[in-house]
Amino acid sequence: MGKLEKKNSKRQHKENLQKIILGSVAAVGVLSIGLVAPNVIRAMDKLGILPNPRRKEYISSSASKLVKRGLMKFENGYYQLTEGGERILRRWELSDYKFKKPKRWDRKWRIIIYDISEKKKGKIRRQIFDLFTNAGFYRLQGSIWVYPYDCEDVIGLLKTDFGVGKETLYIIADEIENDKYLRQYFGLKS
Repeated sequence: MGKLEKKNSKRQHKENLQKIILGSVAAVGVLSIGLVAPNVIRAMDKLGILPNPRRKEYISSSASKLVKRGLMKFENGYYQLTEGGERILRRWELSDYKFKKPKRWDRKWRIIIYDISEKKKGKIRRQIFDLFTNAGFYRLQGSIWVYPYDCEDVIGLLKTDFGVGKETLYIIADEIENDKYLRQYFGLKS
């Protein structure tokens, strides 16, 4: 494995550990320092990403870093999620989100159009692009995406969590001209 691959793998491992810690604290609400490690270790075991025998040190170190970043607070021996931590956790959950496909298509297209202002362009545009790509949306044009199933709930979260409510439109259309390639892309019957 090359240097870049090792560096990327290490970064991904840290991010997964932080997701698990934030998720554990979010699930319980307030979690004592003694309970963080067992809950996180159980979650890591289920995901098959248990670190080496020094795992408690890794978990403690990651939790401390999350406190320093302002994503959690530590008071009286307990960890608690901050507002920033909740926002980051929702973004991570959104990036891994998989839409449920109904058994039958309702023959309506969902079109998402966004025009992100210059101030917000960089990172937010990339995160939205990644979300739509990972969820299986079809990119019609620059910032116009199509999906055949209801996705309004996630679009609502995206609007609030990324602060792009005014710059994003959600359209439900009965027909898109020459949509044969779209039906093929999504595996829909004519």
